[in-house]
Amino acid sequence: MAGGNTVRILDGNTFVVSEDTGDIEATPSEPTGLFSIDTRFLSKWVMTVNGERLNALSYDDLQYFEARFFLVPGLATHYIDAKLSVIRERTVGGSFREKVTILNHDEKPVDLEIRMEAGSDFADLFQVKDEILNKKGEIYSEAEQDRLRLGYRRGNFKRETVISASVPARYDRQGLAWTVHLEPNGQWDSTIDVETVAIGPGGRDLRMGLQVRGTERLALQRDLEEWMANAPKVNTEHPELASTYRRSLIDLAALRFSPLSLGGQTLPAAGLPWFMTMFGRDSILTCLQVLPFAPALSKTTLRILGALQGTRFDDFRDEDPGRILHEMRYGETAAFEEQPHSPYYGSVDATPLFVVLLDEYEKWTGDVALVKELEKECRAALKWVDDYADLLGNGYIWYERRNTDTGLENQCWKDSWDSISYADGKLPPFPRATCEVQGYAYDAKMRAARMARECWDDPRYADRLECEAATLKERFNRDWWVADGEFYALGLDPDGRQCDVLSSNIGHLLWSGIVDEDRAGKVAEHLIGPRLFSGWGVRTLAEGEVRYNPIGYHNGTIWPFDNSFIAWGLRRYGFAEEAACIANGILDAARYFDGRLPEAFGGYHRELTKFPVEYPTACSPQAWSTGSPLLLIRTMLGLEPHEGHLSVDPRLPVGMGRIEVLDIPGRWGKVDAFARGRLDLNKLAA
Repeated sequence: MAGGNTVRILDGNTFVVSEDTGDIEATPSEPTGLFSIDTRFLSKWVMTVNGERLNALSYDDLQYFEARFFLVPGLATHYIDAKLSVIRERTVGGSFREKVTILNHDEKPVDLEIRMEAGSDFADLFQVKDEILNKKGEIYSEAEQDRLRLGYRRGNFKRETVISASVPARYDRQGLAWTVHLEPNGQWDSTIDVETVAIGPGGRDLRMGLQVRGTERLALQRDLEEWMANAPKVNTEHPELASTYRRSLIDLAALRFSPLSLGGQTLPAAGLPWFMTMFGRDSILTCLQVLPFAPALSKTTLRILGALQGTRFDDFRDEDPGRILHEMRYGETAAFEEQPHSPYYGSVDATPLFVVLLDEYEKWTGDVALVKELEKECRAALKWVDDYADLLGNGYIWYERRNTDTGLENQCWKDSWDSISYADGKLPPFPRATCEVQGYAYDAKMRAARMARECWDDPRYADRLECEAATLKERFNRDWWVADGEFYALGLDPDGRQCDVLSSNIGHLLWSGIVDEDRAGKVAEHLIGPRLFSGWGVRTLAEGEVRYNPIGYHNGTIWPFDNSFIAWGLRRYGFAEEAACIANGILDAARYFDGRLPEAFGGYHRELTKFPVEYPTACSPQAWSTGSPLLLIRTMLGLEPHEGHLSVDPRLPVGMGRIEVLDIPGRWGKVDAFARGRLDLNKLAA
């Protein structure tokens, strides 16, 4: 991962990660550079003046799509009395534009040799992530009279970076240069356009955007202003909450991604730098989080995931009929089937969650037309749950990858290799089943029953689904309950043996509604008990488990998205104070990250560290972390669609003060919600 002094700007699938000087000197294993459609289009972008590198005075990341760097030539010293200053203004929006301004502060004229070194390794993002840069095609560089063309070709797969400048420059295969004479107090400017070109099979142009002209930058600015204006307004006496909400909305705007087939409609990409693309699970859960604030994202997400739903049996892609995709990629390794992500279907939760989102979306918006439009896809998803996911024929969703070379081992949200274990720390054999996915299946059947009865005019199907859900709930509460620990097992192995570790997954069970009422209190007690709750949030794995590690990716870290659904689940079962406790911890943590919650952070006790400890390779911004404050606001205010109206039942900690959420959109039009913090969380802790 790039170091701490990096500057990131992004627009959907296109992003730039550079040093704080604006320079880019990528290594094969670091996600620095200009990336678009899973390809690095610039791996070198270094500016010199008279042969000297530039030193950073400061930088501003003005909006998510632009940054400005203030620089002087030469190395850093204790005090710089520079006679020249350099400003680099950078905008990304499909491609890349940089304006360079040089100011002469001397009383004498100066002659300058200005140069921009440029190069590209055209690395596939998977090659960077796996630290293996093995290019099988031809990299080329062509200097033309008015532009530099960097390129890569492998069969009919072609990527190019085309660089041109507004002020005539000298182009060579390594970059471009200008010879400039500057009078005293003089100024020189040039704009450099970097166009990304992507040619796919049959010569089809896959460009995600043209060059960023001045009008496109204004369009990006207007789009952001419109996005913010359309979102509900949050007024609060808690200043960090207001800034966190605003940061989340802006990051959500930045992560909007328009797949090639959508013609400009957007859904949330998963996260920068590794996951700037469509993810079934991540996109669905993010849409659930932000439904009260940005409902249009759900409609796009449901339509594109429905359109790409599995239709056949394909072992390489782990595809089955009715299965919702896990991940879609557009880079070289996917194009040549060195990775299965074209698309890849190896997740077991996206399919039931697709049904959950469709129902929740209709409850908020009243968009019955979309429920009818996606009826076939919804039924196919439920058929997958029953016929193809039940690998052992015992009524549960199991997973075992059929692509044993490049498919995912763990196909639940905790998808790292060691995330599922027994209490003794050993890993179970395959196939595996995890608890939260059974909850999603239960919830999907219950929600589909409602849609069948109210929208599809099929009461017999509704009755059948409700009967199946009831049977699943009864069986689950028998097979998954760890009696001596009084919690639900993380998973089952193929012999029915429990993965008897205490994990955050039990909170998702509350959200889904599969937990028996008489056991919900014990689950809530575990979630805010000292083994799971750190003071900042609920750990993925409880302290004291063999594999517990406060900075283990899924074995002890705290994931904001995970906590937001846990809090929502606690509210579902009436544990409003416990939900507020978790919301309070996560929102407190957000202010240490300038309002931008990362993918994950350390699970250390709050009293030990006094601040949340960063996880070294966490994605930021990341979609479902960006959505977490929005879902936590919904949870604290108790916002729920109910019989065509918006129900409000607030439970806020005292420290939150007064919160107002204005113009909440839905089938009811737009309504406001108000609340004042009254819960004393110290009593809960006691």
